[in-house]
Amino acid sequence: MTDGPGYYAHLTFNAPLSEHRADAIAQRLAAHEPADALDVGCGWGELLLRVLVHSPSTMGTGVDTDQRLLARAAGAADARGLTRRTVFAEVPATDVHDPADLVICVGSSHALDEDPAVALGRLRGLVRPGGRLLLGEGFWEPRGPVDTALVWDDVLALPDLGGLVDRCVAAGFRPLYVERANADEWDAFESSYLADVEEWLMSSPEGARAEEERTQADDHRRRWLHGYRNGLGFAYLTLGVPV
Repeated sequence: MTDGPGYYAHLTFNAPLSEHRADAIAQRLAAHEPADALDVGCGWGELLLRVLVHSPSTMGTGVDTDQRLLARAAGAADARGLTRRTVFAEVPATDVHDPADLVICVGSSHALDEDPAVALGRLRGLVRPGGRLLLGEGFWEPRGPVDTALVWDDVLALPDLGGLVDRCVAAGFRPLYVERANADEWDAFESSYLADVEEWLMSSPEGARAEEERTQADDHRRRWLHGYRNGLGFAYLTLGVPV
């Protein structure tokens, strides 16, 4: 029995993203041979590292405020022989000002500002002219039964996919490639997110900690399967900044 659940241990990416889509995105971004790449809210930096594998001349920087995830990122870079081309720094996103040829921001725009328009404006300022932004962002587009009572208010307030792309255009980006996570990617992500707790509970821990973790996991699963599963989407937008 361990002291507690794992920490994102069952996830390759902290987003609904398959291996196939991740590799396709990484190759597409690397094809333009960016001199440098910046991952805002990088977590453990898996997508950034895959871009660097496909673009041997690119220097990569990842910023986050979670020391445990940054340590995982540094270990992954070392395992791939990418230590000399990567820097993972404990820096708030709002403290980053130097632009890059490629910026990655997957599920982290809120770290720049809670107002989506302001966050997109700040991301626009981080991309050099002629550069690209890979933006991973949620949207709300019901395609089946949803129980809105189980869905968080901020999720219900999200735009649909078209509205999300329109926001990016209004911020000065050009949409170069629009894609969305599919149902299998979502189910794999949610299951893997919950697996840390579920695998720990399989060892039959007792006590208040176990009951708390069990209650939180059951609540999350109920919201996922009965609430937002048929409505919450996640887009991967490759956006360009004209010269």
